[in-house]
Amino acid sequence: MPFVTLLLAVGLYGSTRSIDLRLLRSDLRTVVLAVTVGVLLKAAITTGVMMLLFRDPAYLVLGVAVAQIDPLSVAALGESSRLSRRGRGLLLAWASFDDPVTTLLTIYAAALALPLQPDGTSTRHDLGGGTMFTVDLAGNLALAAAAILIYWLARRFAPRLELPAAFAVLAAVFAVGVWQTWVLAVALVGLWVRPALRSRPEAVGRVMNGAVDMAFLFAALMLGAVLTLGASPLPGLVLGVAAFAAHALVSLPLTRSQTGEDKLLLAVAQQNGITAIILALLLEPLFEGTVAVVAPAILVINLLYLASNRLHDRRRPPSALAPDADDSVPTTEAPTTEAPTTKAPTTGAPPADVPNADVSEGARPLEDETSSRSGPSEGVADPVAEIGQQRVRVCLTKFRGPIPGGGRIT
Repeated sequence: MPFVTLLLAVGLYGSTRSIDLRLLRSDLRTVVLAVTVGVLLKAAITTGVMMLLFRDPAYLVLGVAVAQIDPLSVAALGESSRLSRRGRGLLLAWASFDDPVTTLLTIYAAALALPLQPDGTSTRHDLGGGTMFTVDLAGNLALAAAAILIYWLARRFAPRLELPAAFAVLAAVFAVGVWQTWVLAVALVGLWVRPALRSRPEAVGRVMNGAVDMAFLFAALMLGAVLTLGASPLPGLVLGVAAFAAHALVSLPLTRSQTGEDKLLLAVAQQNGITAIILALLLEPLFEGTVAVVAPAILVINLLYLASNRLHDRRRPPSALAPDADDSVPTTEAPTTEAPTTKAPTTGAPPADVPNADVSEGARPLEDETSSRSGPSEGVADPVAEIGQQRVRVCLTKFRGPIPGGGRIT
């Protein structure tokens, strides 16, 4: 399934590329706990609920299959997320690195579940066990290290080749990662290799956002295609509700250092998509009926995500929903405070330090408006005499100094 793996790689790179590394360092401990202990706890809770209700050994792998947060869905949210910058970075890192972990854990879960199946012992060795885990992990780390090292050398010793080297490194990592399903390497490279054009720094980001949106669209279409293969509604409903609740229970203690708003939004941030689809398709030959349970569970989880976030928006205070409401008050009062200054030149003589030609020109619209309303019988000066007075005032303004006979023009 190279195409499906490519969609996953695009989502992972789009997620890690958007992470602020400075904020990631502050939450590194939370990220590590989330993608290790958190994934294990979520899978254990979900699997326990499924085994308690259905008592089917095949359901041992289902909890792991939906224990991750879909990076493609999180990356597609982009700046529209209501999380703070720190909370959004934490969610992006969580969604990016729990996918490889759940993929590797699925191998062990399947190895434990297969012997419990009537015909599972003969296919047990097809999974590879610990050897496959070690090879995959070593291959991911080696590929990521080599790519980052090449990019760093080009950036350090050949700055002119930084941009071509970045694109070449990304092309190689995507090719090998899709070929060998080493998506962890793609996620790691996204933390350091981030090409940008000097003339248009945001151009690459726009292209990447478009690629993420397209990948998300294809993933949604694939989910619809998978649902057409058949569904088990009740197990799917239970799996979806259990996975969503397990994430909320695990997230709250892990995110205790976040703000109250971010803590609540992270607790209802569980989404599933492309990774769960991949794992379900991979497990279907070994555990028949996996797709029929996982596909509706993905739909249930995503509906719960939408419903919980919509409910959260409705319960937010009006000040949070319209933060700019108070900003409009000063703008409406500003013209009333400036009104007396515009009317001052119409009565009496203008200030001595202001050129009279400018004042008379600024006051003329007010004089015209007054004359149009009240008529010429209210003491308005003759236009010819007014023009003569303006010229005299302009000359006196330009010439300020001693005059013959003593005195001084001020």
